[in-house]
Amino acid sequence: GTRIICDRKFLLECKNSPAARTPPCCLPQTPGVTSLAQSSLVKLEELKERNESEEAMPDQDQFEMDV
Repeated sequence: GTRIICDRKFLLECKNSPAARTPPCCLPQTPGVTSLAQSSLVKLEELKERNESEEAMPDQDQFEMDV
């Protein structure tokens, strides 16, 4: 077979191209596959709120140590 060889610079440039950042225009919307399911969106919001509340709490030791 034919082997296609790309250099590192070209591959890194492809990662940042606008075409790599957007989904295809004719892609069907399938919840949970091509778009997030509603339950997934709710879970993401809950995780964000939980992370924000944990960041707001003062630092506490993960384990208590008896000295």
